[in-house]
Amino acid sequence: MREEAARIPWLRLAGWTLTLVTLMTMSTCSPRVSMIEQVQALGMLRVATINSPTTYYEGPAGPTGFEYELAQGLAQELGVELALVIVATPGEALQAVQTGRAHIAAAGLSITPLRSVAVQFSRPILSVTPQLVYRMGGSKKPDGPAEIGDGLVVARHSAGAEHLALLKQRVPTLKWTETEDAETEELLLKVANGEIAYTVAPSDVVAINQRYYPQLRVAFDVAEKQDVAWALALGADGTLFNRVQHYLSGISESDLAQLRDRYFGHVEQVDYLGAVALAEHVETRLPKYRPLFEKAGRKFGMDWRLLAAIGYQESHWDPAAVSPTGVRGIMQLTAQTAKFLNVANREDPAQSIQGGARYVRRLIDLVPTEVPEPDRTWLALAAYNMGYGHLLDVRDLTRRRGGDPSRWVDIRAALPLLTQPRWYQKTKHGYARGHEAETYVGNVRTYYDMLVYLFGDAPQQTLPVEEVAPPEPEPEDPLNIRTPVL
Repeated sequence: MREEAARIPWLRLAGWTLTLVTLMTMSTCSPRVSMIEQVQALGMLRVATINSPTTYYEGPAGPTGFEYELAQGLAQELGVELALVIVATPGEALQAVQTGRAHIAAAGLSITPLRSVAVQFSRPILSVTPQLVYRMGGSKKPDGPAEIGDGLVVARHSAGAEHLALLKQRVPTLKWTETEDAETEELLLKVANGEIAYTVAPSDVVAINQRYYPQLRVAFDVAEKQDVAWALALGADGTLFNRVQHYLSGISESDLAQLRDRYFGHVEQVDYLGAVALAEHVETRLPKYRPLFEKAGRKFGMDWRLLAAIGYQESHWDPAAVSPTGVRGIMQLTAQTAKFLNVANREDPAQSIQGGARYVRRLIDLVPTEVPEPDRTWLALAAYNMGYGHLLDVRDLTRRRGGDPSRWVDIRAALPLLTQPRWYQKTKHGYARGHEAETYVGNVRTYYDMLVYLFGDAPQQTLPVEEVAPPEPEPEDPLNIRTPVL
């Protein structure tokens, strides 16, 4: 992504402008230029962040994330563009504001005593609790710090490491290892796999990863709740800091809570109760929409039961369904995707199902021809969930690791790598919720198998789109929309 941004001429121009502003501030004959004036002269707000489910990542419809959305709102209020400075760790984000590379650090930063000496923090945007995590069925659950044995690993310079250092003042026997080779989410995966015994992670990150690794358990809270905030450089005038405070104070607690829920909502898992619910909805809801799924299946050369399975995963066949992220209808289309598909009313069942089917069909045809069915369809479903760019990334990672990028089983094994810095930093599109895409495809496949069992009629063959529908002119794909990244 850095290479992509480097090709944007106006970003280079902004660099020259920054040099001019810096020279102006050094002159004894000129009045000092305030921070807010520098931002407005640049025409951009530079925000240091990390690829993370709690901060910023590229979703199916482009850049997204809890702190990204907040930062975008601030940039709009200031009347400038948002330019992201992507770094590997929260510590590097702090360093970016200290050195002037960024105006603000928005990287899931807990306010801690050591950090407060180095930067100034905004008002909190959320609160998290640092927790000790262990593996159920693996390491023994410690009831307190004194019972922690060997195998506690945390990221170096992390808030967790700072909390442990404070805890050691009360528990001298406490010991741990700090690593630079893995960040918090990767350490949670290591705990889940039994590679390490314990780690410390913020409660929101723990909750997200417990969806994918249900064997993760919280032993106890390492410290009291910690506020998470944005960081700005010390020693600068207060003009930008005051604007940040004013902006954040204008966002109500309920709006912040809703925004947080948008990005950390529950990922549905198919279990016994889920199977019972599907059977009930087959009787009560599907009869009304089955003809629409069948019509779309015939038009786009797809098994109607697959389209129905996608619709069930997306909305439980509820045409009025609206997610916290603003997607709507049976096929849960975003506003940008609906425009791309010429869907005027996302809540109209016929339009939603036709539009969703067309989009799935398009994704299937985008998957390289060497990928055989049914793997071709499973890869397309992963792209439907997380975006086609991330599918290209995970195919490349699979190839690098010696796997077959044309086999879903190998792709599925590599999807979690999109959450790990050491891997997604090597990709073009960065962080993605690979676990969620893995779960999504698994759920759709399960629902599809259940529908096949319930109806038992012959499947429809998946054909190339040109054999079932003439090509249609399409507007610019919304998935190509990007935020400038420095």
